[in-house]
Amino acid sequence: MMISRRRMLIAGTALLVAGGARPRFASAAPSPAVAALDKSALIYLTPVVSDGRESACHGEVWFVHHESEVYVVTQANAWRAEAVRKGFTTAKIWIGEFGAWKSANDRYRSAPFLEITGRLEAEASVHKSVLDVFGAKYAAEWGSWGPRFHDGLADGSRVLLRYQVAD
Repeated sequence: MMISRRRMLIAGTALLVAGGARPRFASAAPSPAVAALDKSALIYLTPVVSDGRESACHGEVWFVHHESEVYVVTQANAWRAEAVRKGFTTAKIWIGEFGAWKSANDRYRSAPFLEITGRLEAEASVHKSVLDVFGAKYAAEWGSWGPRFHDGLADGSRVLLRYQVAD
């Protein structure tokens, strides 16, 4: 039996239809929430507790969206860090700027939001690369805050929270 171009095309089409081969298309555009991460200076973050409710602890924080993850530097004893240490690794974030969360009167709840899964990041090389991204994003404030973040991560008074974005 001779293999012709026609038979090859028919066989290839049959494989595609049967699911044996899947064409690779350009990835879909990110969700509005993921797209908003690259435009906002703040996120509003709250841990999600074991029964699925939001924690009573909320706050607006600086963050960077780097290599498809969200990073937050915070004091080692902050509720954000304590929640992750206690196993409350799921958090909810709203992306946008509405002022201090207490005075925002829940306006941030109208913003795009995501549920993310966090962990503490202790790797010094990750700290360095993420702090570089923070420095570029918050350039006007970095002269003051950069040393605090760097020194705090080095001496353990601050931690780097690394959140996986599941979009």
